Amino acid sequence: EVQLQASGGGLVQAGGSHSLSCTFSGFTFDEYGIGWFRQAPGKVREGVACISSSDGSTFYWDSVKGRFTISRDNAKNTMYLQMSSLKPEDTAVYYCKFSQRGVDYWGQGTLVTVSS
Repeated sequence: EVQLQASGGGLVQAGGSHSLSCTFSGFTFDEYGIGWFRQAPGKVREGVACISSSDGSTFYWDSVKGRFTISRDNAKNTMYLQMSSLKPEDTAVYYCKFSQRGVDYWGQGTLVTVSS
């Protein structure tokens, strides 16, 4: 059974840093690209960052480019998101995700609140 477990959410002051992690199980982790998405209150879910399975190349959406860093540890089946220079508009539920054979798998989400 595929499972994604996100953790690390919390309350952070604007300008601060915070990190999230997501642990995956139930599939061959190092064969798949994975990513972070987020959904702010009253808004649609949007992409944050993704990382490939092969060479670890990364892609960031413009809203977080230069402030967030995605990484993965294949030995631990875990993905990370290091966030810095946080802004109130980064407040959202953060989700980890991967896709397999056309099916999207999502973690349960972890809430990050950035206070001004």
